[in-house]
Amino acid sequence: MPRAKGGSKTRRRRKKILKLAKGYVGGRGRLYRMARETVERSLAFAYRDRRVRRREFRGLWITRINAAARLSGLSYNQLIKGLKQAGVELDRKILADIAVSDMPAFGQIAQLAKAHLAT
Repeated sequence: MPRAKGGSKTRRRRKKILKLAKGYVGGRGRLYRMARETVERSLAFAYRDRRVRRREFRGLWITRINAAARLSGLSYNQLIKGLKQAGVELDRKILADIAVSDMPAFGQIAQLAKAHLAT
């Protein structure tokens, strides 16, 4: 039985990896084995960092909400607790956007939270 070398399948697989390695410097962009190692590593970092990006954005939103809440005379956790008690279901992304773009509206939200904290 003759030896099967893969032919078109192998070429297709290698071309796919080398296409992903386009723009890499030196052998990383030209040599299959080196390119494959680098591409696998880069895909792993991309997967991980998509999750890290969400984590970092949540931290940024919390920082912005806290700064705006303190201008309204509340701390971040008091604001969130008051909003929960008031039944306001705005997520942190939207609250941070309101805090940055529309301070008077955020002030009204903070007053609502303050009112429900007292009760």
